[in-house]
Amino acid sequence: MFIQIEATPNPSTLKFIPDAEILEPGQTFNFSIGDEVAISPLAERLFSLSGINNLFITDSFISVTKAADIEWNTLQTLIVSAITDHLVAGHPVILKRYILDEHAVSNGDSSDSEVVQKIKDLIETMVRPAVAQDGGDILYHDFIDGVVYLKLYGACSGCPSSAFTLKSGVENMLKHYIPEVKSVEQVYY
Repeated sequence: MFIQIEATPNPSTLKFIPDAEILEPGQTFNFSIGDEVAISPLAERLFSLSGINNLFITDSFISVTKAADIEWNTLQTLIVSAITDHLVAGHPVILKRYILDEHAVSNGDSSDSEVVQKIKDLIETMVRPAVAQDGGDILYHDFIDGVVYLKLYGACSGCPSSAFTLKSGVENMLKHYIPEVKSVEQVYY
């Protein structure tokens, strides 16, 4: 198995891209150190390595965020080995009983207002693909009084340029297409 490693805008995060399917298309899971990770045997394996603070697992890549006092040179080799061993052995990434709708990305439901549906559509078609290139994800959380609240995952979470991306990129784009949008704010989980 080959695993490509890509740098992200966040110097504490690397993107690991195996040449095998990780999850079903559209599924994403985010784990931080201290979270209960029993739902993911791969997350348990990776968190057993010293120095990992966050994992963002998607259908095509895994973003790993390290602790500030740890160097990548040794850790990335251990991560590649752990991912390779896990996937080659055919072990599950997420236990099937835990794959629920709440973990899958939703484009909305029939109760969404027209404005909210437009926001979700733009995020899904224009923002998420671009952010995934950098090893992260942005998901819609809420829209209240003209403010769009978004959750950042993977390389985006804690990235030094995430505030700039939200304000200069996402906010400006949403305001351009949807006049009801006044600003964009990050929701911390």
